[in-house]
Amino acid sequence: MRVLGVDIGGTFTDLALYDTQAGTTHVHKVPSTPDAPDQAMVAGMGEICARAGVKPAAIDAVFHGTTVATNAVLQHRGAAVGLITTKGFRDVVHIGRHQRPQNYSIMQDIPWQARPFVKRRHRKVVTERIVPPAGEVLEELNEAEVREAARSLAGTGIEAVAICFLFSYLNPLHERRAAEIVREEMPGAFVTASADIFPQFREFERFTTACMNAFVGPGTDRYLEQLAASLREEGVPGELHVMMSSGGVATASAAAEKPVTLLLSGPAAGILGGVWAGELSGRARLITFDMGGTSADIGIVTERGVGEASARDTWVAGYPLLVPMLDVHTIGAGGGSIAHVDGAGGFRVGPRSAGARPGPACYGYGGEEPTITDANAVLGRIDPDRFLGGEIPLDPERASAAVQALADVVGLGLHETAEGIITIANASMARAIRSRTIEKGHDPRDFTLVAFGGAGPLHAAEVATSLGVPEVLVPPYPGITSATGLLTSDLKYDQLRTVFMIEGRIDAARLDRELSELASLVEDQLLQDGIPDGEITVVAALDCRYVGQGYELRVPLPECRFTDGALAEFHLLHEQEYGHAMGDPIEIVNLRVTATGKRPKLGPPCVRAGSLADALLGEGESVFRQGGSLTRLPTQYLERARLPLEEAVPGPAVIFQRDATALVPPDWSALADPSGNLLLERRAP
Repeated sequence: MRVLGVDIGGTFTDLALYDTQAGTTHVHKVPSTPDAPDQAMVAGMGEICARAGVKPAAIDAVFHGTTVATNAVLQHRGAAVGLITTKGFRDVVHIGRHQRPQNYSIMQDIPWQARPFVKRRHRKVVTERIVPPAGEVLEELNEAEVREAARSLAGTGIEAVAICFLFSYLNPLHERRAAEIVREEMPGAFVTASADIFPQFREFERFTTACMNAFVGPGTDRYLEQLAASLREEGVPGELHVMMSSGGVATASAAAEKPVTLLLSGPAAGILGGVWAGELSGRARLITFDMGGTSADIGIVTERGVGEASARDTWVAGYPLLVPMLDVHTIGAGGGSIAHVDGAGGFRVGPRSAGARPGPACYGYGGEEPTITDANAVLGRIDPDRFLGGEIPLDPERASAAVQALADVVGLGLHETAEGIITIANASMARAIRSRTIEKGHDPRDFTLVAFGGAGPLHAAEVATSLGVPEVLVPPYPGITSATGLLTSDLKYDQLRTVFMIEGRIDAARLDRELSELASLVEDQLLQDGIPDGEITVVAALDCRYVGQGYELRVPLPECRFTDGALAEFHLLHEQEYGHAMGDPIEIVNLRVTATGKRPKLGPPCVRAGSLADALLGEGESVFRQGGSLTRLPTQYLERARLPLEEAVPGPAVIFQRDATALVPPDWSALADPSGNLLLERRAP
């Protein structure tokens, strides 16, 4: 069986082709085509198949990480959306709640007010009312008003409609009937019912999630259809699967129905790839550091596995969402991030990026502004002749000219400015890691930093130094780790239901019954996808809180049924998270069920021992700060594939491979692990 993983980023498209029978892996990297992402994917697929000596028709399955939905939100380029909601609740999506993306800023734009997914004139109200606690119908849905609202929206060019009714999480009857009517009146529209995304309480977040789903739906649907058609034209027989924000993959058809679940598609795959690499070397506590061309993504992995974002942390581009997501923190710091002087005269790096086109100045594609990649070239940390295996020769003179132009503005020398760009970028990334570790009770010194992405291994050692992290792990294929992560994932579906039960009045029989119903729903989805019953695993959890609290903690249910031990577990989790537990009654808010369908996984790489003499490509000079001043130091240039195993190589050194370059600073050493990883360690002073 041959499986292909493809992650399309803002600068490069990464591909990994794995043969499960032969155990062989081929990797490839091509420039992205932002205006038509499928073009780079299809072209790269043809090239990687040629390298592997197979035809595209030999590929049994394609697994894809996409940024289409993410870019639509970030750039606010989505469909024209209409909203049909309960009378009296037209402005829920505008008012929001007191929580803001930046709680202490008085100068911020509130995203849902400054850039709403639905303009106020496109929000329609209808008569209906469902009430708690059991979801009884207090007032029947006025179907005539729904038809009138749909016809009104159809006349204004609306492409997608979100149906969001009060308390639909308790009873979706009215929302689903309204959706049927809208589809009758607007047959070409993309229609979303909030209860069909995730039927969870908190109206503002549920409404926003449904509106975002409608906003990105038509574009994502067209993209996935075009991509599937392109794969069919190339003769690929296998079905297309897409990575979701939760770290599982779904069929393209299932993903197209809930495109809001794809917003962290690529970053989620990167975390899974980092976990795979950590397991190869027996490391369980990981900080995944994915630095690509446009951004850097941070994830935390402990002995309990990959963390999932809690309700208070599930934000994308400033919008709160109610969908399962891995806990990923993204900042605008990538190889293409542009260094500049802001309006106040400050020296800044990012978040604006040169992207794939025109790209960094040293690419020679027309870029003239200095980027992080240009700064690395000026400092001698990238070999112009070996970038991407020599397929994209870099122009160091263009890099120097771009950085010098900034140097003239800030009043520094060429190398001081280049080193300043790197220092600012590293400080931003270290600050992001602190926010996910120290600020959440984790000591970064107890973790291994897993560095990947095209630029991650270049910056990882210096970022680790500022955090006190003693070890950096560079995966076997660092530049395409998100693509390899796609090949370590399983098919995965989630279901949720809000129940609201307080300790002392818990109906255990009802909880078990509803858990069983949810389990049947997700199991059936996997069976429809062709997963054998014996390869399906179902896990459950409760969202719990003390009565009066505003947010919940997730308590696992190992046997997929309620036990009193779950309440005791909540006290322990609360103490771990907040440093204390209370004696207040516990409230069960939501039930969660996840079904996973096992599939073949990427195997360990084939590792061959070399010698230092074979690995040495030559020597050059790189610039580092030592003793408060910049110094040119002799630097070894090494080929990673020929390094000796378990032999420490002292820095400074630059280690090359086709998909990424790793930097070993003067006070660090590198060691090729028999598992295929490259381990960087801080040397004793």
